[in-house]
Amino acid sequence: MSELPRFGAAQHVEVFVVPCSGPGDLSGVQALVEAGRLAPADIVAVMGKTEGNGCVNDYTREYASASWAAFLAPHLGCTPAEAEARVGLVMSGGTEGVLSPHFTVFTRQPARADAPRGKRLVVGVAQTRDFAPEELGRRAQIDATADAVRAAMADAGIANAADMHFVQVKCPLLTATRVQDALGRGAAPVTRDTYESMGYSRGASALGIALALDELDEERAAALTDAAVLSDWRAFSARASASSGIELLNNVVVVLGEAEGATSPYEIAHTVMRDAVDAAAVRTLLRERFDLDADRDADAVRERLVNLLAKSEADPTGTVRGARHTMLNDSDINATRHARAAVGAVLASVAGRTALYVSGGAEHQGPPGGGPVAAIMRIPLAAEGAS
Repeated sequence: MSELPRFGAAQHVEVFVVPCSGPGDLSGVQALVEAGRLAPADIVAVMGKTEGNGCVNDYTREYASASWAAFLAPHLGCTPAEAEARVGLVMSGGTEGVLSPHFTVFTRQPARADAPRGKRLVVGVAQTRDFAPEELGRRAQIDATADAVRAAMADAGIANAADMHFVQVKCPLLTATRVQDALGRGAAPVTRDTYESMGYSRGASALGIALALDELDEERAAALTDAAVLSDWRAFSARASASSGIELLNNVVVVLGEAEGATSPYEIAHTVMRDAVDAAAVRTLLRERFDLDADRDADAVRERLVNLLAKSEADPTGTVRGARHTMLNDSDINATRHARAAVGAVLASVAGRTALYVSGGAEHQGPPGGGPVAAIMRIPLAAEGAS
């Protein structure tokens, strides 16, 4: 099996948002292939939103990943397991509220000689080694993630962290079997609570991103011990998105940024929501970065927006702008599910569409109660020709 071709910053990236009727439904992808619009061998990453519960027992993520691996394998000339090791498959469970299940597919080719070049969207991928159960949520996961982010940046041809706008990590979680494996070897996992382990894994992964992107001051970076995870809330990344799942043992990293020399017809920028209802941050991003008013230019926003990629969480203080919320006290519906539904509706009201990538659980991903948001936008045809 050959490795993914590497083009550095001289990339031509295409992005496809494909609806699905279920986690294993790739008929929309197959239709793009048959129409000659999508070459499976060019796929470098897939970010999916599936309609599971997003919790430990959400097997829609594994089903989607397995379906994609089986689909890609014959096109890549490899086994499904090798396809998963080669392509960044990130499946995020939970499409509560108005969120619509879909796949965001990234392809990568060499920059096109007949296309305008500029500072445009590039993508890079990398993977860590498999983690032992006792390494999750600790410094070992932080460091391995940081190394993988740096490798993915190199794969994307991004030299300056300022040009990074979104880092998506898919990370593992602890199951009862994995906990017992650690205990049987005399090793203590960070927690025995399988659901709680998701937060630890996401948090450590996010801190690894912050470390790789130099988002932590020197003192905080030096003090980044095991104890900082889910404790030092002042340490966070403004560009991190980590989603944990039962379907893997390592971290899969997908970086999205911009680099000179690319011919991709897209640009990307990011902002941070300070809380779950901070639509103003996204409106400001559209206005200041893309010269689009979400109300006045609603049609243009819908036409140019490829996807919004966002993190969400129930504010750990139990309040939103001073008013009490009950997401953390609900024994019937998990708080991450509440948060996805709330943030999904807020973003959909701005974007005018519901196929948005909103992931729950934002530990060390933006400030407590808030989260990073990135917008992938098509470059207008007029600007494309003028580049």
